[in-house]
Amino acid sequence: MLFNIKKDTEKKDSYLIKVAALLIHAAKIDEKYTNDEEEIIKKTLLELGANQNKLDKLIEEAKENEEKANQILDFTKEIKNQDNKEKIKIIKSLWKIIYSNKDADMYETNLMRRLSGLIYIDSKTMGDIKEKIKNENS
Repeated sequence: MLFNIKKDTEKKDSYLIKVAALLIHAAKIDEKYTNDEEEIIKKTLLELGANQNKLDKLIEEAKENEEKANQILDFTKEIKNQDNKEKIKIIKSLWKIIYSNKDADMYETNLMRRLSGLIYIDSKTMGDIKEKIKNENS
């Protein structure tokens, strides 16, 4: 019984590290990784069930994974299998990171276009979330 709990916790942590790596990738893509972006990442991880005591460790592991990864597919494999509610939380956080500096550059926009296909979010939903976040940050 205890073994299963430990295994489930490890699986959840592994998933959260991948989500965090994707969020970090989005934050770094414009070459301006800010404290505001890191706070968005931390808040998102907590909303997704991360343990407050493990948060810094999860983010450190995610940073290492993000630096080593060749492509975003490494991060999206597990996300695409989540329910829409979970995926939408992640998409909202990605747009919050992008618009935390009030503007989206072509690399950030391209990343989000690619992600919508990789995690199975239709372009209308993606666009609606983008506009909502953009308006909140303008």
